[in-house]
Amino acid sequence: MIQHQSSTPTLPARVMVLGASGFIGQYLIRHLSELGMQAVPLASREIDLGQPESVAKLREVVRAEDSVVFASALTPDRGRDRRAMLKNLAMGDHVSQFLENNPCSHLIYISSDAVYRDGEHPIREISCCQPSSLYGFSHLVREEMLREVTKRAGTPLVVLRPCAIYGAADTHNSYGPNRFRRMALEQRKITLFGQGEEKRDHIYIADVVRLIGLCLLHKSTGTLNLATGQSVSFMEVAQKVAALTEGQVEIEGLPRSSPITHLHFDVTATLKAFPEFNFTSLDEGLTAMVEKASMANG
Repeated sequence: MIQHQSSTPTLPARVMVLGASGFIGQYLIRHLSELGMQAVPLASREIDLGQPESVAKLREVVRAEDSVVFASALTPDRGRDRRAMLKNLAMGDHVSQFLENNPCSHLIYISSDAVYRDGEHPIREISCCQPSSLYGFSHLVREEMLREVTKRAGTPLVVLRPCAIYGAADTHNSYGPNRFRRMALEQRKITLFGQGEEKRDHIYIADVVRLIGLCLLHKSTGTLNLATGQSVSFMEVAQKVAALTEGQVEIEGLPRSSPITHLHFDVTATLKAFPEFNFTSLDEGLTAMVEKASMANG
């Protein structure tokens, strides 16, 4: 659940985006600029949050009146082992060290739905957090680091936990729309775990950055899941992607090595926080993803 410190949408003085070169960061910079916000991209080439010297570098560029979006993390495609987890924890520690003595105006942390316990149904913001992966564990620990330091510093904090995000220019190749599109183009075949029975919620990247923008405008605090409330099977997603791809695309099931699990979200909190917000439907989002990708490829 979240609360708004500003009932009337108010532009922040400036927004510093940590992780600006990532999937979310790139879209977010463009969206904030469209909203008229002064957005400053800080990618790892400017400040490597994994390094201790990043604390001093943050002090040099972040002002007390700035809002900060912390969207930097090693995603599972870049490592699922303890080394990746420790790097993520180091990033969280360095940002926390900075915030201890340098409070900002507002902090938005982009976490993950991987913090929740498997089998939660439906998932709400108050659902049990018991990660089954080191990636999820790293996000949960980073959340607690930031809650502790922002509480002491009096810095407003909102934690956003997105479900599976899809869109053009995705860098993660995660199982779902992003990977299926690449398979369809490169292999003319989409392979699924089992028969794609598992149901998941997929949120379009444009909706993710729109919600982040609203949290900035309202100086929101608390915790919010970023999900649509609509879960569909991977088979249905694969069929939709295949239909949007020129030429014949085969859909093939592989032997299943793990039990079937479904994820459903209760998005009541989002609808209460932003009653006028409308999610992009899966059909609309997939069509936009394919069109944007085609334009980018000439």
